[in-house]
Amino acid sequence: MRDAHFPRQAPIEAYGHGGFRFAQMSHRGSILVLRSGIYGWSVTDPRKITESSLKRLFNEAIKPDLMLIGTGRKLEPAATGIRLVCAEHGIQIDVMDTGAAVRTYNVLLAEYRSVGAALIAVD
Repeated sequence: MRDAHFPRQAPIEAYGHGGFRFAQMSHRGSILVLRSGIYGWSVTDPRKITESSLKRLFNEAIKPDLMLIGTGRKLEPAATGIRLVCAEHGIQIDVMDTGAAVRTYNVLLAEYRSVGAALIAVD
């Protein structure tokens, strides 16, 4: 059975209260935003971002040039291993708190830039 997802990229309309709003829908929990769509993402702690948790990103047919990582309410550095594996796939990452990542993602998407986002939900 295929995982449920929204089948394209869309601006993030709102975040907080443990989830996100996009395309006039809401999702409770973290999300992974890729060219192929917006997916629920099980990561709730930035220290749990691993190569395995980003597997869907690495399996994308068309990978984003830039992947924003929203680490929750505050900025947490990405593990060196994540930076290296993303670089091996030709993906640059930029890590910031989730609010900044949402705002940056929306601006870059509006500019038709090749961008994705891994966003940890905040309360």
